[in-house]
Amino acid sequence: MNYAPLQDLILFLQSSPTPWHAVSQIGLRLAQQDFTPLEEGEKWDLKPGERYFVERGGSLCAFTLPKNTPVRSTILASHTDSPALKLKPHPLFVEEGIPFLRVESYGSPIISTWINRDLAIGGRLLVGTPDGEIEEKLIYLDQTPVLIPTLAIHLDREQNDKPKPVSKQDHLCPLLGIEAKGKDPDSLFHDLLKPVVTDNLLGFDLYLVPCDAPRIIGQNSSLLASYRLDNLVSAHASLLALLATDKIPEETIQMAIFWNHEEIGSQTDEGASSPFFLDVMTRISLSFKLGEENFIRLKRHSQLISIDLAHAYHPLHKKKYDSNNAPRMGKGIVIKHNANQRYATQGLTSAHLVQTCQKENIPYQDFACHSDLPCGSTVGALTATRTGIPTVDIGLAQLSMHAARELIAVEDHHTLCRLLKALLLK
Repeated sequence: MNYAPLQDLILFLQSSPTPWHAVSQIGLRLAQQDFTPLEEGEKWDLKPGERYFVERGGSLCAFTLPKNTPVRSTILASHTDSPALKLKPHPLFVEEGIPFLRVESYGSPIISTWINRDLAIGGRLLVGTPDGEIEEKLIYLDQTPVLIPTLAIHLDREQNDKPKPVSKQDHLCPLLGIEAKGKDPDSLFHDLLKPVVTDNLLGFDLYLVPCDAPRIIGQNSSLLASYRLDNLVSAHASLLALLATDKIPEETIQMAIFWNHEEIGSQTDEGASSPFFLDVMTRISLSFKLGEENFIRLKRHSQLISIDLAHAYHPLHKKKYDSNNAPRMGKGIVIKHNANQRYATQGLTSAHLVQTCQKENIPYQDFACHSDLPCGSTVGALTATRTGIPTVDIGLAQLSMHAARELIAVEDHHTLCRLLKALLLK
């Protein structure tokens, strides 16, 4: 592949407002590069030296098989979801003739950043077809955005100095219009979807998505601002790395897995706690007739690189960081550490990563949280626990994590692309 990584990342962000859009984009790009799509419910006939991918909802696993019997695998793991506001099953309600939408938090978004901002509705619809099937349809209604309005400063003089908690039930409600025209709420909601669906709507998963386009900002065009940088930056770099490995490996499985539901704990049928990844690995093992003994050996000779974003050092909030272990934006790859293994990095897995960085002249830095503050988590520890594969947690330094608009250094994304390609080729 010969993509300019940054411009391609911007296109990827614009095309991936939800996990299902992201998986659709990843699958499209893989298919264009001769990766064969598989169906979990069908029998697989895998061939050495070929490339495949399989989807499960908002998750996807892609892999290149070696020419010979595999003895190891290199796996890049990221996630496709982001903190968001999700529409409830019956989202529309009318208050004194004015229509609003009812939402609930998905994950842990910074709520204040979603208020007074243009928000599109995006996600998937499940539609009944005339032959009795259920069809999935992806939508992004950016031509009819909504907005969560607030009170004027004159009506709440303390909202800057003593802001009150936002009631998600009563006040985190996007305004749909200025009058309901005498229709019942469900009819109004179906009218909203009329431009994209006229058939039997059986279900949906819909989210509010900030309309602001990704943009390169800052002095010397050094920063990228966008929604969903956490964690589409990692997913995009993993995808480019897999597509860039043109040479078929001799004995190594090259794999990238893109998980859904990381932001809500991964305890779902398509999250990192599900058997999806091990199911794929088992079917690969069966295709090569490895047997249980050799499959266990393969896992122990493998490496999994869990890639997610890290808290960049903010010099105006020094007390929230351990300054000796706080990553800086623009200073390269972040290796994440936690004594309680919330990150899966250990001394040995870190050493292997550092060795590759040094060999490829890739800048890197270490991250550990302030000891008085709780640590986040990633798919790394979950996958390591389920599989026994040695794992390292890495990422990029980011400001405004979980806000409706996040920030990374442009150069860091280039660095991540270089590292992941080097790891797959190692």
